[in-house]
Amino acid sequence: MTEEKTDLRILRTRRLIMDAFISLSEKKEFNDIRITDITEEAMVNRATFYYHYNDKYDLLEKVLSEVLLFNLDTNAIHQMAWGNQVVIELFTAVANFQNTLSSRCHRGYEETIARIIREHVASILYPLLHKENPAKEEALLRHMAAILSWTIYGASMEWKKSNVSPEAFIRPLLPFILHRLDT
Repeated sequence: MTEEKTDLRILRTRRLIMDAFISLSEKKEFNDIRITDITEEAMVNRATFYYHYNDKYDLLEKVLSEVLLFNLDTNAIHQMAWGNQVVIELFTAVANFQNTLSSRCHRGYEETIARIIREHVASILYPLLHKENPAKEEALLRHMAAILSWTIYGASMEWKKSNVSPEAFIRPLLPFILHRLDT
């Protein structure tokens, strides 16, 4: 019973710190946010912050990962067969993530955002590719997942410049993205 209470308190504290960071990132550049700002906003002490996060970069990474995972329904995607719908779902989630960030993220986040997107998308793609191509070598499938994750990320950057929905943007590109994947 005590373990459950501890777990809930830990989750609540992490949520307070993340929410404080998100709130501060709406007002300040990342480089201008100090740990003191975060702890004051979250109403926790520095020791509590460092118990949960190594530094503000660790916090940034965890916040961005959580926001991206919120947009990705990995269970639903893993139930699908590899193909158009998987790419549409992944791309839409990444585009929505990019859209969410545009209002609260500033310069300095780009590399971290790109890496987080690519890593999460590749980790979702690998099992799908493996299920579709069980005879292929693991290293080859991981390379394919990485390249496809770069493709989806790059497409989302191009989409940000457009005035169309994510699905309308990605649909005409599907033959190019999926072409010759089965060789």
